[in-house]
Amino acid sequence: MVHSTVTQLCFLITHVIFLKPHISAKVVEPSQKSFAWGPGLRPSSLVLPVRYFFIQAVDSAGQNLTGQSIPPPFQLTVQPRSGHCGIFSELLDRKDGTYIARFRVYESCRGLRLEVRLHNGQHIQGSPWLIEETVLHSNCDCPLTLDEWKEAASCPAAIPQIDRDVNQFSHEIPIDVTAHFHKLSATYHPQSASFCHYVMKSGQLYRKCFGEHVGFAIFMDTILLFLMRRAKLSDVNFISNLGDYPLSSRAARGGSIKAPVFSWCGSMDSFDIVMPTYDITESSLTGMDRVTLDMLSVQATQTPIWPEKIPKAFWRGRDARQERLYLVEIARNHSDIMDAALTNFFFFRDQEEQFGPKAPHVDFFQFFQYKYQINLDGTVAAYRFPYLLAGDGLIFKQESPYYEHFYPDLAPWQHYIPVRRDLSDLVERINWAREHDAEAWNISRSGAEFARTNLLPHNVFCYYTLLLEKWTKFALPIREVPRGYEVVQQTEGPAVSCDCAAEMKDFVRPFGSSKNEL
Repeated sequence: MVHSTVTQLCFLITHVIFLKPHISAKVVEPSQKSFAWGPGLRPSSLVLPVRYFFIQAVDSAGQNLTGQSIPPPFQLTVQPRSGHCGIFSELLDRKDGTYIARFRVYESCRGLRLEVRLHNGQHIQGSPWLIEETVLHSNCDCPLTLDEWKEAASCPAAIPQIDRDVNQFSHEIPIDVTAHFHKLSATYHPQSASFCHYVMKSGQLYRKCFGEHVGFAIFMDTILLFLMRRAKLSDVNFISNLGDYPLSSRAARGGSIKAPVFSWCGSMDSFDIVMPTYDITESSLTGMDRVTLDMLSVQATQTPIWPEKIPKAFWRGRDARQERLYLVEIARNHSDIMDAALTNFFFFRDQEEQFGPKAPHVDFFQFFQYKYQINLDGTVAAYRFPYLLAGDGLIFKQESPYYEHFYPDLAPWQHYIPVRRDLSDLVERINWAREHDAEAWNISRSGAEFARTNLLPHNVFCYYTLLLEKWTKFALPIREVPRGYEVVQQTEGPAVSCDCAAEMKDFVRPFGSSKNEL
């Protein structure tokens, strides 16, 4: 999905690292040959809510270190070059010799100084990084041209899943999205579906929603407003599903409904155009702030490394699907290899006596005390899957007609272990993993590397950007915003200084182009 030089380098480094589990009896200290790469090293060029980059520990002989170090061997410093600037920074240990350095600015900064030092005070390669340009807060409304934004974020030229979804619809005759919105509104009952018709026109966002429960519109509002602050997007209009179930069914009662609907979850039974879920999108926007679980934090759980994990499969969740009840029953009969329990009953309350009692909530980060993680559908695809994938466990994924935007790029037995939909082979697959530990570990690492390469915040933002860009070629333009459409205003957050002209002075280039980042 991401084709930048740096991303390819990252894959090569971690692919070599993830050959087999290893516990070193001898602690080898990293040296000044350690190096960093990633988008956070150009924080004025690529404006993100959380800036981040990566560090590879390298010993004095030039060999990459692959083990965990307690405490971490590096010290991260992020400070303004002049004046006051609120900054929160942290260093995350991936437990494999690589580290995530990330920071959030709470106001625009007049330049930054980024340092990564060893504990003896020596700098690693390239450190310090001196940023002379203004580093803008992500609330600043300072859009680049679309091409500049895509280049700064190292967006790919195209994303196959977007092409597959959008190309289901003909672009020879522009699609009248407004007509489809009215047709869907007449098809669904307000209590059974919720969706909005969004219109981007002349740099302003408008919407009209259908349904009794439209609170989830805030998630679409937030990502669209963020993208409009980052890039000068073309005028476009589209329908966004606010629920989990796809709306454009291939086999609806009385015939199919081939409507162009953007949805967080796709299915093999629908025409819906899939986009990143509200969950991974929200965590990409609010990491180091309102949420603790995001695609960066989950890579650095305070849990054992692979050889020291509990060799069991683990699962916790609510009763959103019948197979989850089956899982609890299977786990009770195979408690030596599995720990699964329901934390809440909503859909099958009449069966609580049989499949209960309700288990206490377990912090998601603590799931990774166990080697194996089970991913089951809920009402649709389980939106926890990207976080499970990015962690350091092996995923057993149930076969499913539902998918998130990245599923088609995954391969069974390469990134995860597949399990039949009825779970009839789950015990067999877990036993295989227990008997083939090295192979299981390599699958786990391959899945984690996929997530680390393709599901980070800038990847999520690129997906939305390319989807909107592609859709402009298919949708009939709206000359005038219809009556009754609500204006969606830019979010009013803390007062921040936004010197857009200062930002534009920085030469925009992809984050893989500076040799200090390699």
